[in-house]
Amino acid sequence: MMRALYPLWPLAAVALLAWAAPAHALGDLDKLAIAQISYPGNWNPRPSGPRRLAWEIEKRTSIETVTEPVEVKLSDEAALRRYPLLYLAGDAAFPAPDENDVARLRRHLQAGGFLLVDGADARPGGGFDQSVRALVKRLFPKEPLERVAGDHVIYKSFYLLKTPVGRVAQVPYLEGVTHDGRLAIVYSQNDLAGAWARDNFGQWEHEVVPGGTQQREMAFRLGVNVAMYALCLDYKTDQVHVPFILRRRQWQVK
Repeated sequence: MMRALYPLWPLAAVALLAWAAPAHALGDLDKLAIAQISYPGNWNPRPSGPRRLAWEIEKRTSIETVTEPVEVKLSDEAALRRYPLLYLAGDAAFPAPDENDVARLRRHLQAGGFLLVDGADARPGGGFDQSVRALVKRLFPKEPLERVAGDHVIYKSFYLLKTPVGRVAQVPYLEGVTHDGRLAIVYSQNDLAGAWARDNFGQWEHEVVPGGTQQREMAFRLGVNVAMYALCLDYKTDQVHVPFILRRRQWQVK
């Protein structure tokens, strides 16, 4: 059942990418929702971050979004199956999921789901980092986390990007797990949501270092690219798209 449904996501997303004005008759079930995985511990260290990213995705693209992130538990497989884009965040070690939860998440990712992992502590080798690596090893023991190549389509799925950044620029690369020819997991250790987070009064919640405003913008662009990739996979690797992309993306930061 899952394999019958998931291949439709990229096709639906490509339709939404048309540069005509987006339709506004979509119900929430037809919109992109960022589904955040909850667990015992501080699973939501930057509550306003994913919300702000969803707002930016809708503002900048033709994808309509659900503004409020959706909380999902690994024990609820039916809920997992509804969301192509999962988000796992934290700033400390978290309890290892049981084997059934790991199996449910693995099935979701193998069937076409995508997981963005965001380290809010921005501390390679810290507690969250160790928990993430242990989880990924259980999910895909034969497909380890590896650096995502600088020319990967995730860096050009909407914006043309070079070095991935977040609230900090601690690690100048993304890591990911490639399964069946596509990235199923992407891991950032730069606290993406820390750069996205904005309070109800419109104030940014965290200083972005060392690049300030420009770095914050690059963090948003990376978030948009990740969402595009989760929906569309690698359709922009087709060379027929390259001249169009280059013309429309003339604001690339040098």
